[in-house]
Amino acid sequence: MHFTIRTHLTLWYFGVLAASFLAFFWICDLGFRRSIETTVNEASRNNLEAVRRVIEKSHPPGAAKLPKELCELSELWANGAIFEVADIEGNVLFASRPFLSPQYRLPRPSREHISYLTTNLARLQYRIAQQVISEDGQEFSVNAAVPTEPFDQALDNFRLVEKEFLPLLVLLACLLGYWLAGRALTPVDRIIQSAGDIGVQNLSQRLQVPEARDELRRLTVTINAMLDRVEGAVKRITQFTANASHDLRTPISVIRTDAEIALRRPRTAAEYRESLARILEVSEGTTNLIEALLTLARADGGNSNLKLATIDLTLTLEKVALHTSVLASSKGLSFDPDLTRGPVWVNADASAMEKLFFIFLDNAVKYTPAGGSVWLRSRELDGEVVIEVEDTGIGIAPEDQSHIFDRFFRVSHARSATTPGAGLGLSIASWIAAKHHSAIEVHSAEGSGTVFRVRFPVLEASDSTPGEAVPAHFTALIS
Repeated sequence: MHFTIRTHLTLWYFGVLAASFLAFFWICDLGFRRSIETTVNEASRNNLEAVRRVIEKSHPPGAAKLPKELCELSELWANGAIFEVADIEGNVLFASRPFLSPQYRLPRPSREHISYLTTNLARLQYRIAQQVISEDGQEFSVNAAVPTEPFDQALDNFRLVEKEFLPLLVLLACLLGYWLAGRALTPVDRIIQSAGDIGVQNLSQRLQVPEARDELRRLTVTINAMLDRVEGAVKRITQFTANASHDLRTPISVIRTDAEIALRRPRTAAEYRESLARILEVSEGTTNLIEALLTLARADGGNSNLKLATIDLTLTLEKVALHTSVLASSKGLSFDPDLTRGPVWVNADASAMEKLFFIFLDNAVKYTPAGGSVWLRSRELDGEVVIEVEDTGIGIAPEDQSHIFDRFFRVSHARSATTPGAGLGLSIASWIAAKHHSAIEVHSAEGSGTVFRVRFPVLEASDSTPGEAVPAHFTALIS
């Protein structure tokens, strides 16, 4: 069975309140009984002391007058108190009427101290104080009693009130608790209603933040922050989809156009070859774009498929440098790799490392005019290996540097037919660096070139045993 929070709170409130009331009344009942016991003991003891004083006053000079004095004392007590006095042989000197019934036999009192007992005398309950009193060598057995009926009636009345009003109090308190819970949860209902009204079409809408600085305010602020993240993610997905559709539509249109033109009329083998060459070139670029999109999609889905192992980073950089030298030479650029001598062991994915540094070098070659220079450097420093890719290219404006890792972002002067790319390379590079617990540093100025710097921790000599070999195939990525 499912209950609302309001019902749960009321049930908990009912349980706690019922237990509290029961404990309270039980403590009151216990205190009441203890108080009654103390009161009747005190009263019976006071009566016993009164009898003692009469015995001390009347004995021995007026020993014969003792029964008379005790009778007069009995007449003075109007609160129902009774007593009995007997000598050591058991001869009764005086006894109130309830003590005269032969069916009641009381235990013999103690000589050392006053003892108490509760018993019925003449169908009434009494609290009796007993003691043996010695006077001039003669002992007297004294029983002084007070009725407990008034006290018992008061206790019964209290218990009756307790039984009658306890359920009513708990019920009223629960109804009040249910009402208070509803009042307290009213803001929650507003939050639920407002959150339910927010959809994809109005993601910019936010919940109203309560003025009170309580848990509901924190909940509202947290939900609004979550909505900010969701809105940003939806915007990125929407933009990503739009950009991907745009960048895929152009090459597909080129492929379709070339194919349609080639099929309009019979052509020579050379013309067919030329059309197929253009289609192949565009298809390769489209394949690279799709691979980049799949890489980012896997990254977003948490399915990176990276296989970390102990690799020689110098060997990886040499492979990337060999391919870059071909690209730089074809564009008339000077390429100067300056790598650490000997192996540099790191815990990384070899294929991902090749992608990471080729993205930097490919961008450096693309955006450096002919006659410029590109450098690839690596050095060990304080337990880390620092890799730098520097160029003398067009540079990056300060306002663009915070966006270069955004997907499909390209600076305005880089968007030309002579500089191919979709703006995904640096997004992939940032993701690879993050997966290797590193970050990319960028230093650039317009017209002065750019420096990309990445740091990785170097493994100790004892940890530098190469791991399982990872295929280090090279995949060209569009930046």
